[in-house]
Amino acid sequence: MEEVNQTSSVSEFILLGFSSRPEDQKPLFILFLTMYLVTIVGNLLIILAIHSDPQLQTPMYFFLSFLSFTDICFTTTVIPRMLMNFLSEKTISYAGCLTQMYFIYALANTDSCLLVVMAFDRYVAICDPFCYVTTMNHRRCVLLVAFSCSLPHFHSLLHTLLLNHLTFCDSNVIHHFFCDINPLLKLSCSSTFVNEIMIMSEGSVVLVTPFLCITFSYMRIFITVLKIPSTAGKRKAFSTCGSHLTVVTLFYGSIFYVYLQPLSTYTVRDRVATLAYTVLSSLLNPFIYSLRNKDMEKGLRKLMARRKSKPEPLGSCS
Repeated sequence: MEEVNQTSSVSEFILLGFSSRPEDQKPLFILFLTMYLVTIVGNLLIILAIHSDPQLQTPMYFFLSFLSFTDICFTTTVIPRMLMNFLSEKTISYAGCLTQMYFIYALANTDSCLLVVMAFDRYVAICDPFCYVTTMNHRRCVLLVAFSCSLPHFHSLLHTLLLNHLTFCDSNVIHHFFCDINPLLKLSCSSTFVNEIMIMSEGSVVLVTPFLCITFSYMRIFITVLKIPSTAGKRKAFSTCGSHLTVVTLFYGSIFYVYLQPLSTYTVRDRVATLAYTVLSSLLNPFIYSLRNKDMEKGLRKLMARRKSKPEPLGSCS
């Protein structure tokens, strides 16, 4: 077989997944297939509801529709490969492994950037409401989404190219359910010093900076909300931010736990933690953003009612 990387003698990797026991494969397949279908349907409903309801044509829901689309793509880079491994051989080609890693990091960081944009949107809406329409105009919203979707690819490309220069000459067994950078670095028989330095420096900046921006936005929001005299006004302001804060906590909490630690401390427990941002976050987002969100609930009800009230096709005249 022709090698993809001239410095490596490994042409494919073996993804061990969660369990190597044959009796566990079918139950795991059913579980993750169900989670995948719920994720796809839930996020598609969010997108359709937003684009079909004029009342949801606001910057907040514009960003949410792109977050849902990114979640669909993100989950699709992870779960279908897992499902294949449950029912067949657990191998993935060298090129396929690097490709999967590239898109996982690009899409995960796109999610991160979109969460920052959504936090900024809430900050402007609550802290500077009179300038909201001017600040969050359509052109600026499109530019923010374009920036969020393009910048992460440079980060992902950097780490993929650095990984491609490593040598893999001994074991090719990845103790994970997808091609993650930490277990791949542990397999390398060449120096990973540069890779680890880049993860702890550039990687930390890419991960921590968006989180700090979100934290700063919500600190300003919290201070502004406390100045609102009425209890009802405070409750309404907090309710618009509660769902977003839940997603931020789940997403960043799991990412920080997995990646902001030395490579030597990486264990099998981190494999379970990655489920939170690769699978659970995308699965729960539609529920988090629709529950306790009256506008979204109305939009989903209108969408369902529109589907039910579609006229039946007329039969041919006799």
